[in-house]
Amino acid sequence: MLALAVPAAAQTLPGTSTSIPTPDGYQLQAYVAVPSGSGPFPLVVMPSSWGENYTEYVGEANALAGDGYVVISYSSRGFGTLCGLNPHCGYIDIDGPLTIGDVSTVIDWALSNTPSNPQAIGVSGISYGAGTSLLAAEHDTRIKAVASMSTWADLVASLDANQTPSQQGIGLLSFASYLGKPGALMAQVNTDVLADNFAGAVQAVQNDPNTPGRSPINAVAQLNANGTAVFVANAYEDSLFVPSQLINFYNQLTVPKRMMFSHGDHTTAELAGAFGFPNEIYSAVNAWFDHYLKGVDNGIDTQPPVQLKSQTGTWSTFADWNAVQQGAVTYQLTKPVSCGLLYQCTGSLSTGTGGGWQYGITGGYLTAATTGVAFVSGALTGYLDLPPSVALSLVNRWNAGVWVSPAATQAQSLMGMPALQLTVTPTSNRLTLIAYLYDINASGIGQLITWKPYTLNNAAVGVSQTIGIQLEATDWQMKQGDQLALVIGTNDLRYAGVTPLNSDVTFSASTAVPSTLTVSFH
Repeated sequence: MLALAVPAAAQTLPGTSTSIPTPDGYQLQAYVAVPSGSGPFPLVVMPSSWGENYTEYVGEANALAGDGYVVISYSSRGFGTLCGLNPHCGYIDIDGPLTIGDVSTVIDWALSNTPSNPQAIGVSGISYGAGTSLLAAEHDTRIKAVASMSTWADLVASLDANQTPSQQGIGLLSFASYLGKPGALMAQVNTDVLADNFAGAVQAVQNDPNTPGRSPINAVAQLNANGTAVFVANAYEDSLFVPSQLINFYNQLTVPKRMMFSHGDHTTAELAGAFGFPNEIYSAVNAWFDHYLKGVDNGIDTQPPVQLKSQTGTWSTFADWNAVQQGAVTYQLTKPVSCGLLYQCTGSLSTGTGGGWQYGITGGYLTAATTGVAFVSGALTGYLDLPPSVALSLVNRWNAGVWVSPAATQAQSLMGMPALQLTVTPTSNRLTLIAYLYDINASGIGQLITWKPYTLNNAAVGVSQTIGIQLEATDWQMKQGDQLALVIGTNDLRYAGVTPLNSDVTFSASTAVPSTLTVSFH
């Protein structure tokens, strides 16, 4: 929901600044760009990101206006210039019904005050504005096309993946809310965050009666019924809205659709385009609107709709997500052995049988394996190809399990969502696991490919249970000779885990129920 500050050079306002009244008596700060001529012109409405104001999209608004669109970029309810001191800007409701309804209010205003074509309306946004755009398209049948970048489709699955709150992500959202005017629900979330109660913050949102309506995946059937053309784009390492929740949403769409993933963090892939600089994501967005709002025969409707970019900058295209998951290879986890003086036990990711085994670790401790820092590590991955790294020898096997694959016999691309099946036996009824997948080079240094947390809040103590963890999506090019390394720990600073310090957990496998890692190579 966050976006970075707009560079001063991109804030030139050749259009008009205005305020748009809402039915409940507030004002939405807006920037209106209108092409020269009599029209009617297609209309694109852009709600701002969390903590941002209407100047966020000025560069893109000017570009679209120059191409024959009426564009309205506006400050989302509760945000805007000096909103905290402005009694007319409204209150943050975390994309409740009022914020969603503001999109329709802006459309109504545009149709009454600009030469906009009521048959050619699009909505677009980044982060908070992206989720608002999808939700508005579900409620307003006038919206014919939507483009959402760094978006969520399932709010709870994003911030509380597998019942594991992202304390860094939630904390940053809470902090940025003070740039605006928090409403009652946001104030409760902020109170919980200040008390270090991230599970409580998630619960506060879940308990709100409007929360099902905050997740576009819950009304995807309405989008399909409306026939809205849907464009989505996110980063693999997004610190707020993880790829898997968006993929689940995309797979349920039956309308014209496109999904683009690239390496980076929240907003990093598309932000330059919002400022008006050349950008491959916004180039696709503009082509999307040209086709579905103007009827331009530019071929975007015939291109493979699933587009993935590797960390080396190579794009791959697929007809659907099932095609991404082809080429699956299943490794069986074997018992970690060859412990040495420092208890550096290491298991294998074997294409043979794993056999029956048990291996225990002591939980609650941090290890050298880490997901990095929210917003920072993903940005470094996307901009500089510098993902979080680890010397595998430094991962303490007292506190984590480690398994390594054979060396790759050729360069290969690991794509899609790796799947982990693991049998665990905890000595506490609360357990958080963090699964990390690394690309290990010949020097034993690993680069983080993907990861996923998983929490059991009411585990049966001393009872084995087999769990499934689907790691986040990626497109990662491995070099010949590199190895995969799976690390499973119980604590990571990004997440509000629940594993008690010094509790134990045993990993195990049997011939009947092996522990496995499945990945897709292309």
